Amino acid sequence: MGIVQRDFFRRDGYGRANEATLYPPMQVTARDVSFSRVLRRRDVIALSFGAMIGWSWVLMTSHWIQNAGSVGTLIAFVAGGVAITLVGLTYSELAAAMPQAGGEHVYSERALGRNWSFVCTWAILFAYVNVCLFEAVALPTAIEYLLPVIRLGTLWTVLDAPVDAGFVIVGVFFSLVVTGVNYVGIRAAAIFQTVATLLIVVAGLLLITGAIAFGETANAEPWIAIPATGILSVLIMVPAMLVGFDVIPQSAEEIDLPPHLIGRLLIVSVAVAVLWYVAIAFSVALGLDAAARAQSTMATADAASALWGHPWAGSLLVLGGIGGILTSWNAFIVGGSRVLFALAESGQAPAVFSRLHPTHHTPYIGIATIGVLSMIAPLFGRTILVWLIDAGSFGVMLAFLFVAISFLVLRKREPEMPRPFSVTWPRTVGWGAVVLSILLLCAFLPGSPSALVWPWEWGVILVWAALGVIVRLAYRS
Repeated sequence: MGIVQRDFFRRDGYGRANEATLYPPMQVTARDVSFSRVLRRRDVIALSFGAMIGWSWVLMTSHWIQNAGSVGTLIAFVAGGVAITLVGLTYSELAAAMPQAGGEHVYSERALGRNWSFVCTWAILFAYVNVCLFEAVALPTAIEYLLPVIRLGTLWTVLDAPVDAGFVIVGVFFSLVVTGVNYVGIRAAAIFQTVATLLIVVAGLLLITGAIAFGETANAEPWIAIPATGILSVLIMVPAMLVGFDVIPQSAEEIDLPPHLIGRLLIVSVAVAVLWYVAIAFSVALGLDAAARAQSTMATADAASALWGHPWAGSLLVLGGIGGILTSWNAFIVGGSRVLFALAESGQAPAVFSRLHPTHHTPYIGIATIGVLSMIAPLFGRTILVWLIDAGSFGVMLAFLFVAISFLVLRKREPEMPRPFSVTWPRTVGWGAVVLSILLLCAFLPGSPSALVWPWEWGVILVWAALGVIVRLAYRS
């Protein structure tokens, strides 16, 4: 493959020439195979919503209510959702203006140059891969709630975390399934995502309708926990719950929609996710009183059982949680493989990752690599994986900061660049997103209630950073 000049004259989702996507020429590697544009509105919403709704809506709801109160949780998620929407708006404008695989990598390289772009892309790749590894360990834990027989016996322990043989088998099996689905094409991944998302929705609606029909407002007390600072402890968790909308830009070259709709759907997906978390939390508050929530290890499932008066409702909620794990896992394989593809296509990572499958039109080497790492993850137990996911959240916030800065830089440097989705108050939104991202990064620093653990979690970041330095030096030209 050689180097060609590409004028990025795109066509919209219906094959018509679209002058709003005419970009200055860039040098990229010529592709023998292109991505398939097959994702429609439903697929895009399912991809983004499923990425944001993982396992936490089943596992963490009681913790939020206990710390912030029922109304306090609502306040925290609405405030956090508004804040993340600022970041989302910068993504929306950039994704619509530059609908190319790789998202953050494309925006930051155009605005900030190759060095800072590599930092941004390396950070988001770290986060996406870590989510996939974590889900390979989290899924067997969720399945055990329904099928305790999967626990076959401890093989060994890693940092006091037992590694069960049955958990390893389940984790490896589903790693093969999710990897295989992504390998054979984005259309298969989208169908898988839609089916799993429907499972989440059915389970959630069961809980919500049960709360409306049988819930008691007295259970939701206290409305705001004492001290009210508990709202802040929930608020700082909200951005981590809403990470996932950014997988839309990663798959932009596979979306069969006009560019301006990509930006709109990204914001819609954030709003829907916030509404979902609020509705689930309030339903749990109506279904279980404070004492029952405090004793529960899986309050969402227990609330469903209590509201409907039968254990089957709780089991269905757990199935919805399993669907959330699968949608998150699937979406981040999509996102991670496209980020790796973009990094390689720009010459900043091994070129093998820029190959597209001749039949399936997927970045199959990246997909396979993430799949293999996911298969290995269950061998190391839960402790290390918790470190990885916490450190990965730091990577996401760092990428958010770079995207917000890129948004401001391109607004100033290229004011005439066509923007099919244009933010109304760009300076307010851009600087708001920058300040928010910095504040979120500060939440990981020593002295914060959510500070990363030294030396373990910071050590993970330093190891990944060192690996990034090696890759950058190897491909600096």
